[in-house]
Amino acid sequence: MKSEESNGVPTLAVLELLARDSPPDRFHELLQRAQRQQLPAERLAELQQATHLALDVQASVSQRRRRETFMTGLVDTVHDMAAPAGPDTLLRVVTSRARRLLDFDMAYVSLRDADDTFYIHNSDGDTTALNTGLVVRKQRGLSELVTATGAPFWTTDYLNDDRIPHWEEVDEVVRAEGLSAIVSVPIIRGNAPIGVLYGANRWVRHFTPDEISVMRSLADFASVALEKAELLDRTQTEISALEAEVARAQAAIARTTDLGDSQSRLACLVLDGSDLHQLAGAVAQALDGATVVCDAYGRVLTSSGETSGITDALTDRAVLEVHAARGPIALAPDLWATPVSAGAENLGIVLLRPAGQLDSAARRFLRFAGQAVAMLLVVQRSTAVAAGPVRDEFFDELLAVPLRAPHRLAARAQRLQVGLDEPYVVVVIRPEGSEQGEAVMWASFYSHRHHGLKTVRDGRIVLLLPGSDPSAAARAVSDELSPVLLQPVTVGAAGPATGFASVARVYQEAQRCLDALAILGKAGSAASMADLGFLGLLLSDDRDVDGFVSSAIGPLLDHSAERGVDLVGTVEAYFASGQSPTRAAESLYIHANTVARRLDRITELLGAGWQKGEQAVEVQLALRLVRAREVLSRQRPTAPGARPGTAPEA
Repeated sequence: MKSEESNGVPTLAVLELLARDSPPDRFHELLQRAQRQQLPAERLAELQQATHLALDVQASVSQRRRRETFMTGLVDTVHDMAAPAGPDTLLRVVTSRARRLLDFDMAYVSLRDADDTFYIHNSDGDTTALNTGLVVRKQRGLSELVTATGAPFWTTDYLNDDRIPHWEEVDEVVRAEGLSAIVSVPIIRGNAPIGVLYGANRWVRHFTPDEISVMRSLADFASVALEKAELLDRTQTEISALEAEVARAQAAIARTTDLGDSQSRLACLVLDGSDLHQLAGAVAQALDGATVVCDAYGRVLTSSGETSGITDALTDRAVLEVHAARGPIALAPDLWATPVSAGAENLGIVLLRPAGQLDSAARRFLRFAGQAVAMLLVVQRSTAVAAGPVRDEFFDELLAVPLRAPHRLAARAQRLQVGLDEPYVVVVIRPEGSEQGEAVMWASFYSHRHHGLKTVRDGRIVLLLPGSDPSAAARAVSDELSPVLLQPVTVGAAGPATGFASVARVYQEAQRCLDALAILGKAGSAASMADLGFLGLLLSDDRDVDGFVSSAIGPLLDHSAERGVDLVGTVEAYFASGQSPTRAAESLYIHANTVARRLDRITELLGAGWQKGEQAVEVQLALRLVRAREVLSRQRPTAPGARPGTAPEA
């Protein structure tokens, strides 16, 4: 050992350098020093062989270490990609790992789209904004070479490599980034390439097989990542769809439960004897809409909610279409209808305007609502028929003159829930045909529905109905009964009145109104005493002179009082002169044109027919009554605010 050290170039020094993992230059320096010392040829050859072997060992160790680094990087890549993420995140992991692991200046991924065209999806290490999103034309660029062969491709000088089908836009990016060496490997799923992974350097580089192998592994990871991300997306989509389906199912179950509760409520309303309006309101509330209940002739019986736009023509059409369909139908996108029937008998329809679309559960509920309305109508009709004789007998006693046992009648009224303390009217009906049975049945149901009374006297049907407008009551009865009988009915009405003692009097007045209609040749019409003009004034028990004057010339009196223009005197002069404007002007000492203008204004106030027939007679009679009252009340001061011709308040 000492002799070798004295010679200055020990052979064991090679092992020492190898153990210290010295760089290759130190081995070359050791060999050169031995040559300068002129070692024997045998010893120098031995040293040269030991140096070469040490360098081989060092290269092998370096390659193993590099492979270990590659494997560690690949393991880390797999670990990073194991976390749930979308394809964008996973591909960024691949390009970042490729750049750091293989010492690239730039790494990027291109993917194939639906048009079989490649585009740059993401990039790592780029210095310009030209790369990401770039679309590569078909049959151009490295992507075409790689996907055509399914094998990696690399070049040390991209721009000057004639093997590559160049495309100016790609070359422009390469020049802008200053790239030279580029390696590309396919990203394959199954047997089809779906993209390309690239690694690039800005200097001339020769890629080793180990580096190409690592790139292929990273490309395989990218393929698995994309498949995993797509599977995750599909799974999430399916989960979202299932969650939405579950939510819909839960909502449907809750809706069905609510509608089931609403069905029970409808049944309870029918059994509890509720009225039709309450039932319609419950249906509207359950289906979040507005409802209209019509009879078999399309007439509205009751409604709930906003029902504007539902016309008579619409209800007539609905009656025909619904009963032909025998179930709920959509008359319009926002309007549904269902039949109301008892067996083969058509009782009417229920119209519904919902706030939204009707699902199958809501349509089933609407059908049940029609059945509930039918049950209620049948119950009401049966109740009316059952209670009819008792109520009819009570009504007959009220019509008797003189009234017998008022206290007993009051007790009976309370038991029968007949309230005569509130205003009521009496309606007398005479069907213009020989058959009255159907009309009497209808009257029983009608009076029950309106909480009134019914009886038949001298071939005429008599109704006592709550209300204060006899004219409206007469028209309502005529409008509903005439289509039922398919023939006209004559209806006379009187009232309003209150109390037991007034029933017979109001009935007699309604009788006289009916007789007056027959005398006037107005059979088949409906009216009250107020509608008969001066004849009503003569026939009425209360002699409502003020009401008659107001109906005949009330607008004329109001205008004269407000404007100070004597239109009343003009009308009197006009009739007194034989309806001659010229002579009327002479008697009033005003110009004929002034009279003409006043007559036009009077026509606007009283209507076009005030100079002819019955209306002319009523106007003249009203004028005479006004003058007569003025004479009778001249000895008393006129009450403040009273119209001319009206009696002052006592």
